[in-house]
Amino acid sequence: MKSKLYQLCSPQDFTLGMSLIRVSSLYLEDLRLQKPFSKDRFGSVNAVYIVCSEDQGILPEYQQSMITSNGLVKEVKTIKSDHMSMLSAPEELSACLMEIADKYA
Repeated sequence: MKSKLYQLCSPQDFTLGMSLIRVSSLYLEDLRLQKPFSKDRFGSVNAVYIVCSEDQGILPEYQQSMITSNGLVKEVKTIKSDHMSMLSAPEELSACLMEIADKYA
């Protein structure tokens, strides 16, 4: 986990993250029953995808395929962060989210 998801995080954040890990989602079965995202159901929301360029858990190439296959993403932003951007690059993530909020509010 340290080398794939938390490689840019401090040792303290890694320890905290490890203490919060669950084996799987409590709502996994509920998610399976949901209809897939579609323009009809979510088209009124401006979807912006933030690529984490140093993410070793979801590689940028796979992130790009998710963006392409989704079809609802209006904009793609990139930050230099690992998978846990809220811990490894909180200022950059916050600035990125503020830009998105300002643009689409």
